[in-house]
Amino acid sequence: MIGYILTALGSYLLGSIPTGFLVAKARGIDIRTVGSGNIGATNVFRYLGVPAGVLVLLVDALKGWIAVVVLGRLIWNAFHGGADPQAREWLAIIAGLSAILGHNFTCWLHFKGGKGIATSAGVLIALVPWSLLVIFVVWIIVFALTRYVSLASICASVTLPFAAWLTKESFTMISITTAMSALAIYKHRLNIQRLLKGTESRINWRKSSPAPETTKPTS
Repeated sequence: MIGYILTALGSYLLGSIPTGFLVAKARGIDIRTVGSGNIGATNVFRYLGVPAGVLVLLVDALKGWIAVVVLGRLIWNAFHGGADPQAREWLAIIAGLSAILGHNFTCWLHFKGGKGIATSAGVLIALVPWSLLVIFVVWIIVFALTRYVSLASICASVTLPFAAWLTKESFTMISITTAMSALAIYKHRLNIQRLLKGTESRINWRKSSPAPETTKPTS
């Protein structure tokens, strides 16, 4: 039991590192006060450029992967060991979900974080890589057609449980990916409202600077 508790706590703290906030702060900007107000890679990309956005994307994804593969494995070896695949699977799941919750509800920013897409991708690389490949293709197609990052992320999230079923994952993994999908969609609820109103921002590669937001920044 202590191993599961330490995994959840350690993974939450790892996931809670507010990468986008820290990168923007190093440039003298509070990312929460510009654009959508989100600390994720998309908002950083719009206001700080491609290199900063890519950095945030990679580090946020790495948080999820490290939680499952490195932290989870270290704690398993220290407190459990053995060859119980079901117990080890659950430890990995706890690590992944805790990292996502840490990113989405970071304790360092009054429990207001990002949407968890990049961190979820890192977790999925470790847990269900083939399912991630399926939803990545969906993301690319939707983004290429619409240039809405949020819509692409929502569509990929909706597809995730079906991708897990298609790639013959266990019932446990299908259930967990369903929960991850629901959380991601919930975190995009304001984006959904803006999409329905036609006020959501698109990615425009020809822009030299971000267009003014038409909605009040949200956390």
